[in-house]
Amino acid sequence: MEILNALLDVKKKKIELFCDERLNNGTEAYKIVDELTGGLREIGKGYKEIYFDAELMVAGWNAKKALEIVKPLLQKDVEDRIGKIVIGTVKGDVHDIGKEIVTIMLSSEGFEVIDLGTNVSKERFADAVRDTGADIVGMSALLTTTREYMAEVINYFGAESLAVKIMVGGGAVTPEYAAEIGADCYGSDAVDAVRKAKELI
Repeated sequence: MEILNALLDVKKKKIELFCDERLNNGTEAYKIVDELTGGLREIGKGYKEIYFDAELMVAGWNAKKALEIVKPLLQKDVEDRIGKIVIGTVKGDVHDIGKEIVTIMLSSEGFEVIDLGTNVSKERFADAVRDTGADIVGMSALLTTTREYMAEVINYFGAESLAVKIMVGGGAVTPEYAAEIGADCYGSDAVDAVRKAKELI
């Protein structure tokens, strides 16, 4: 079964069949997450030309369902966490599928992840860093109109003298933009985000 068919199924039945089929065939949970990411990226590329808000909502629901199925297979009992990361989608943006995939991958690789959800203000990011002693803050933005807030968060951290590494990503973010706003690194997808987070520790 093709991932796009499963993600765009309005009856919300095919995604479970897709995951079951893959798992029964011996496909690793990580590979299923990769396929999900690829499918979502494909839908994102066609947004407003091939796919519209309704398809995006359906794909989001189905992706969350798939993550619920594979998440237990990704989680490890890690006694010694390799680092602590606060993650959230920035203020003004309520998209969370990409962030959730990154959160699951980071957790499975040994990070303690504090997920602040969506529409996160600079004050909430800062409070979470103070409360948890996080090593890294991960920010996501899907919209070009909201990615500007990332710079605001970074500037706020500077004003508050908060020493923490900043990782950014999401559909609206590029390596060039990450460098421009002074982020420590840019993650192109979940696998890249894990690799970069390990490098920052």
